[in-house]
Amino acid sequence: MLARTNSRAGFSLVEMMVVVLILAILLAIAVPQWYAARGKAHQKVCMTQLREIDGAKEFYAAEHRLPPGAPVTEANLWPVYLKGSAFPACPAGGTYVIQPIGTAPTCSLAGAATFPHAID
Repeated sequence: MLARTNSRAGFSLVEMMVVVLILAILLAIAVPQWYAARGKAHQKVCMTQLREIDGAKEFYAAEHRLPPGAPVTEANLWPVYLKGSAFPACPAGGTYVIQPIGTAPTCSLAGAATFPHAID
């Protein structure tokens, strides 16, 4: 009689370790790229919102015949000159400073080493 050979019913420990190693290498490459892309997206959204605030300030100033240096508040701009359910907020958690007429609005995170952005 011939002896039956036992067929393998699963993966060996070495094969599983190789799969885990490959997944770890892929994650080590993908996660930093994902964080960088997320940061750039926040930066672009913030810059766009700063431009919108600046445009709203200019419309407000023209409509009310305000001179350069005149103060402007959030209540002056939203909801009449800025659309949306609320005044724009920085997606990275910064705060917007509207600034007087003739001066570009800024974000508290502008110029930070980890999240540099400003209105262009």
